[in-house]
Amino acid sequence: MCHHDETPFTPEEQEAVRSATPDEIQEAGRQHDRYVEYVHAWLDAPDALDDFLAPFLDRLPEASVGNAVDIMNEDERAEFQRLLDAVTEPFRPFAPNTF
Repeated sequence: MCHHDETPFTPEEQEAVRSATPDEIQEAGRQHDRYVEYVHAWLDAPDALDDFLAPFLDRLPEASVGNAVDIMNEDERAEFQRLLDAVTEPFRPFAPNTF
């Protein structure tokens, strides 16, 4: 067994893995699944933002993000902010108990 960087697990780490309970293994799987969802959402964020903005920009004689925000309702502005945050946030590598 080894880490992602191919350094071997210490004897203590190997013992921790061998002694994991079924519940702990299931929770690790759930954390990994949440991380995979996060990675996909992070990678898809630029396209999702473009897709979200397109209908607003199409309705405007002078297409700009500022003008698009002006015609959004409160829920649409919240979704725009969520997507904008997803595009601008730095990528977070996996860390135990983060996801």
